[in-house]
Amino acid sequence: MIERLVPAGVAGAEAFDDVLPHLPDHRELALVRGRPDRVVRQFTAARACAHRCLEVLGAPPGPLLRTAGGAPAWPAGFVGSVTHCAGYRGAVAARAPVWAALGVDAEPALPLQHGVLGLIASAGERRMTSRLLGERPELPWDRLLFSAKEAVYKAWYPAARQWIGTSAVTVAFTTGGLLTAEVRPDRTPPPPARRRAEDGGTVWAGGVAARYTGRWHVEGGLLLTAVAVPAGAPTTAPGAVR
Repeated sequence: MIERLVPAGVAGAEAFDDVLPHLPDHRELALVRGRPDRVVRQFTAARACAHRCLEVLGAPPGPLLRTAGGAPAWPAGFVGSVTHCAGYRGAVAARAPVWAALGVDAEPALPLQHGVLGLIASAGERRMTSRLLGERPELPWDRLLFSAKEAVYKAWYPAARQWIGTSAVTVAFTTGGLLTAEVRPDRTPPPPARRRAEDGGTVWAGGVAARYTGRWHVEGGLLLTAVAVPAGAPTTAPGAVR
């Protein structure tokens, strides 16, 4: 699935089970010590996908640990994103001189629980999903919207180091598999105190802070969304202060 979404220069790897090509690094396992076995297996299988991407790109070997914000700590000179859900584990990675940011998210291809769409979508996005549902009723457009916002956040946070809520991300789809998104941090509620202390990143004065393009795909009971930002592209708009 993932090869349908990644552009040239981006390595992708995926797995539909938790069979590992080799034993996981003990330093990575320490990140999930004490968690349920199901979580550990998903985590290590997703990390194995990330390592396959990095090997393809010629990155030096080593553990893929975490940043202070909880995201994977990619080796210097590389960017990437990891995802996992029931029945799927995947990762994308690229050289930073070619691609500035990546985000990928996988979800079961099922509608969201009743009431969730109203919590994550603007009025315009709700109208969009209703229209698309009329055009292609076999697809869970509400879940695709949620997934796209997750993928955008994964691309946004490593660069901006600022927590944003789903209301800060506005997504538009085409029925042909494309998506676009804008981030407006001023539309998100104030973050929890813990996140304020961790982030310490950019403060936005208002307006569109970043724009993203990407793709979506649904197959075999799973859906996948991904965004990619070329290096040198203006990932953020004027109005930011540090």
